Amino acid sequence: MPILKGFEIEKDFVVEAARLMLISARTAPKSKGIDDILLALVTGEEKDSMAEVMRKIAVEYRDEGWSRDAKNIQDSDAVVLIGVKAEKGIGLNCGGCGYKTCKEYEAEEKKGRDVKGPLCIFKVLDLGIAVGSAAKTASLLNLDNRVMYRVGVAAARLNLLPEADLIIGIPVSARGKNIYFDRKI
Repeated sequence: MPILKGFEIEKDFVVEAARLMLISARTAPKSKGIDDILLALVTGEEKDSMAEVMRKIAVEYRDEGWSRDAKNIQDSDAVVLIGVKAEKGIGLNCGGCGYKTCKEYEAEEKKGRDVKGPLCIFKVLDLGIAVGSAAKTASLLNLDNRVMYRVGVAAARLNLLPEADLIIGIPVSARGKNIYFDRKI
């Protein structure tokens, strides 16, 4: 039997752990039991493409935070993407989206700088719970991770979760030192 060593075998296990993060996100509780969560696991060239898009956004927005986060994506083994379809409300007519009824909300769509809106607050809540569940699983598996808004914007520009109205990314890695902290612009 050959001896398996080093970063390549560790990378395989990081990707396997990221798959478990997807299960945690999928099984997280959802408002009224409506599952509008979308998931993807990104590695290789597609992951590197996200980093490149983030570098372009850094220039476009004149914000070096995007470049810093792009380096993290480049250095990560994988990225978990969690998105939500929020074009429909859940029928509570709560007004949290700024409209009196879910029907009014569903009739209007606007494109902001990075996100389509308006967004149903309960769908955004579901997204947050799914992201938290995935990050918790990463933590339980001693997998370094960081929840990142900017990664989701790059994923949206690349159309990696085309039905998603909002995407959050969680890059993951396993190194001797956590690459997501002590970051500098």
